[in-house]
Amino acid sequence: MKNQGLIPSWEHSHVVDWSKVLATVPLFAGVSRRQLRKLARRATFVEFAPGDIVMSNPESADWLHVILSGSARVLGKPAARPLRAGDYYGELALLENGPRSATVVAAEELHVMRLPRQSFLRLAQDHAAVSHRMLRNLSAQFRRLEAQATLAH
Repeated sequence: MKNQGLIPSWEHSHVVDWSKVLATVPLFAGVSRRQLRKLARRATFVEFAPGDIVMSNPESADWLHVILSGSARVLGKPAARPLRAGDYYGELALLENGPRSATVVAAEELHVMRLPRQSFLRLAQDHAAVSHRMLRNLSAQFRRLEAQATLAH
């Protein structure tokens, strides 16, 4: 199966490759390569088969997940969108240090970079633009939910 995500070869990559992948994710735009390498060194990488549960409610929020290749879907959320390479999830629970609010399932073969909570939060504190982009994304999700609620009534 041809890899159609952000990475050319899953099995033979290393920290420098992963930092280059992170640099392509809009959330991390403007973060230095050095800081992205530092973040990538702390990351873990997980592969899922279609139908595997990637994240479930109410597990703890120890990671921010970044999709490297493949796609996933969120279960039980009316305004949920498909998740694809470059998307991230798990930010709500990560920010509030609470349980996960959703269950995510792999729609196809899925490769995910898991960034540790403390490492990501430290980066977000050092780079206001990262926090701002995450807040814009959360705001857009909230507006989608409001729009769907309005249409349902």
